[in-house]
Amino acid sequence: MSKNEMIRTYTVTGMTCDHCALSVSEEVGALAGVERVEVELASGRLVVDGDVSDAAVRDAVAEAGYEVVS
Repeated sequence: MSKNEMIRTYTVTGMTCDHCALSVSEEVGALAGVERVEVELASGRLVVDGDVSDAAVRDAVAEAGYEVVS
């Protein structure tokens, strides 16, 4: 997997505050293979850099109490 393929962007629904964004960031960041996580609260954007599956990211977001919609 090339470096560019390791950076993926998702849209997360349900986040309404900084604590929400922090929860998502912590859950996703704890996944093996994740090198960097960036959460933008206003747009719901989640950027994940690392060797981790989409399913694992979706599961981590769900564990935090939110949903990946794209």
